[in-house]
Amino acid sequence: MSSSPRHDRPHLSLIEKSLPGWDVDLYIGGRQAVCDPALLAAHDIKIIVNCAINFDVNFVTGSKPATDGILASGPGLLRYYKLGLVDDTGNSDTMLLSGYYLLRGALDQKFPERASYPHRDKGNVLVNCRAGRSRSVVLVSLFLHLEMPEIYPTLAAAIAHVRAKRELHPDEWHETPKPQLIHAAEKAADMIRLIEAEKKRAVA
Repeated sequence: MSSSPRHDRPHLSLIEKSLPGWDVDLYIGGRQAVCDPALLAAHDIKIIVNCAINFDVNFVTGSKPATDGILASGPGLLRYYKLGLVDDTGNSDTMLLSGYYLLRGALDQKFPERASYPHRDKGNVLVNCRAGRSRSVVLVSLFLHLEMPEIYPTLAAAIAHVRAKRELHPDEWHETPKPQLIHAAEKAADMIRLIEAEKKRAVA
């Protein structure tokens, strides 16, 4: 348990407006944001990327309700993607690499015109964890650094931007995000640059 003082912050924070290449807004939030359908709708959020292994949300609105010990299943309220990060040590070296590609894949994904894919509309994106102050911060920072290097040339520059937009107080910065996650994001950025360079060579 951290002994850091707790500071008020918005339930939902706009981090980047009109992401280049996708023209959608990117938000960070915690439990209060992701569990509030009216708040999500008010900000046209249609994609959720949940970074927390120890926090889930039941968005199921499908046609098979829970019966006789069988859980409800079917389409959800919106598009929901899950990356299960530990907010400490314990993540594999490739977890944040996976998170980067998961977030980018969610933005790029296209769906067939079938009833079983009800959420085809473009919309804004919320990256969340339990409090919206560590795991979501590091993933969004990694994403901005790699996708917008002319604005965020270093991971540290991206983290500084996200901290400001998320209204994280300097008293919290030693753990927002956790140092272990920053180190993992640095390694992920190196791996992703190698992967992307190899992909370019393969099509050259």
